[in-house]
Amino acid sequence: MVASLSAMLIALVIPQVLEQIVDGPLADGDASAIWPLTLLVFGLGVLEAVLYAVRRILVIGPGTRVEARMRNALYAKLQDLPVSFHDRWPSGQLLSRAVSDLGLIRRWLSFGFVLLVVNVIVIVVGAAVLISMNWLLGLIFLVCSLPLWWAGYRFEGRYSEMTRLSQDQSGDLATAVEESVHGIRVLKAFGRGKHALGTFRARAERLRSTEIEKARLDANIWVWIMVVPAVATALCLVVAVWLAANGQLSVGQVVAFFATAAAVAWPIESVGFLLAFALDARTATDRFFDIMDEPNRVGDPERPVSVERPRGELAFNDVHFRYQDSPDRFGDLLDGVDLVLEPGETMALVGLTGSGKTTMTALATRLYDVTGGSVTLDGVDVRALTREELRRHIAMAFEDATLFSASVRENVLLGRPELAGDDPGTRAEAQRVLEEALRIAQAGFAYDLPDGVDTTVGEEGMSLSGGQRQRLALARAVAAAPAVLVLDDPLSALDVATEERVEAELRQVLATTTALIVAHRPSTVALADRVALLEDGRITRVGTHSELMRESEHYRFVLSSLEEERRDREAADPHEPRPHDDGASAEPVLDGTQEEVAS
Repeated sequence: MVASLSAMLIALVIPQVLEQIVDGPLADGDASAIWPLTLLVFGLGVLEAVLYAVRRILVIGPGTRVEARMRNALYAKLQDLPVSFHDRWPSGQLLSRAVSDLGLIRRWLSFGFVLLVVNVIVIVVGAAVLISMNWLLGLIFLVCSLPLWWAGYRFEGRYSEMTRLSQDQSGDLATAVEESVHGIRVLKAFGRGKHALGTFRARAERLRSTEIEKARLDANIWVWIMVVPAVATALCLVVAVWLAANGQLSVGQVVAFFATAAAVAWPIESVGFLLAFALDARTATDRFFDIMDEPNRVGDPERPVSVERPRGELAFNDVHFRYQDSPDRFGDLLDGVDLVLEPGETMALVGLTGSGKTTMTALATRLYDVTGGSVTLDGVDVRALTREELRRHIAMAFEDATLFSASVRENVLLGRPELAGDDPGTRAEAQRVLEEALRIAQAGFAYDLPDGVDTTVGEEGMSLSGGQRQRLALARAVAAAPAVLVLDDPLSALDVATEERVEAELRQVLATTTALIVAHRPSTVALADRVALLEDGRITRVGTHSELMRESEHYRFVLSSLEEERRDREAADPHEPRPHDDGASAEPVLDGTQEEVAS
């Protein structure tokens, strides 16, 4: 600001030197006296240019650092916010805030804010100089500029509204692009590309209309900005000529006045642009703080406790849960769940689709918090632990396996940051854990990839089949070496032969680990020591598979329904890629569990 203000004040000094040249050497005809004043004007011009360069150099570093810190803070906030927040917010809206909005704020801080402050000061100083040179001309110039402030006041309200709408629509458009890219296989498979294009065009047209309205408002303010100073200059010129003709002003004073007015004209003309820029930046800042001010309802306790060597007892005590936006008339999804997993026990969780099985697994790691009751680890409420410690003790593998754009090694060892060092011992341990996890998950295909386990799997692992992604996600959970392993139907995308081998390896892990497994097909139940039946938001029966098959009609109905649902899903999507990298047959075979269901 100091550099910029100094440069613009120098621009106001130059007209005073011009006055001396016109009224002095030029009027007297003394050519030798012109050179010193001419060199002074040249020197002031060079100094003005240097100061402008200094301003630009000074803003580059701080501006980009502020943007980087804000972006890092936003990303950290997004990582910290609970899953319920991400359920509500489209990813395109978050992306537009992290990229375009923060870029706009950085440009405003580095350029717009500096110029707005400096230009206002220059306008005030320039007005004072004009009045000091001739009070009548100065007063005419200022009075004629007053309509600008009135037009700017009217401009502010409507343009601010349009700016917010435009930036929100940009976020919606980014969401549409992201959804189309991620769902490109579905769109192509169903021939719905034109439909997606039509939807995109409609959103793009709404954004275009908003931008046109912004341009119209901007054009209106520019009419005032261009016309008012021109009218003011014309009136001043008429009066100045009259004053000079009557001997009340010298020619040099007239030249100096209009040179000063020209120096003040650009700061006045920039008011409209800077005002629009300020409104854009204010909206971007509001959108940024929409995220930063979001309360985190799943945070760490003020005085956390620690479970250093967990035994692995996981208990649900009168657990109630409903989603944040769920209407009251629907009641609680989980309505008083009581279930205890003993250390080292494997429990299968069975229920109809939509009964809340996946929700129960999410409560264990506090992806959501219970709305009533408690979930405990070794008798300690999970809300009393820090989230970092809790998720170190409890690992999850989801049915919808998500991988990151990183190597297979990095994806599998994601839950073991202590193995990321360059120490030879650490590297050896990391390799051992990686190989064991891949073996248990039957993910040996990773070694056959172009760069082996160092192959980058691509965005969300979409370069792999569904079964391959699922096995790597299972390997990731196993590699974390948790006290409690929560598996949400982690084998649903595997063919029967591969599933059998994975289950055989998993039994070794589950022999010493407490596990809660959501079962969507009968074969998965075979992994469990006991089975819990979730019905109407409660655990209605707990027992072995044979006991429940014998005693519970609803259990038999659930298993048969899940098996029928799986077959319908496979029949509806016969082109879903199935992993056969080991040459195993994908034809379904009946194991003992399925024979019982069939009978």
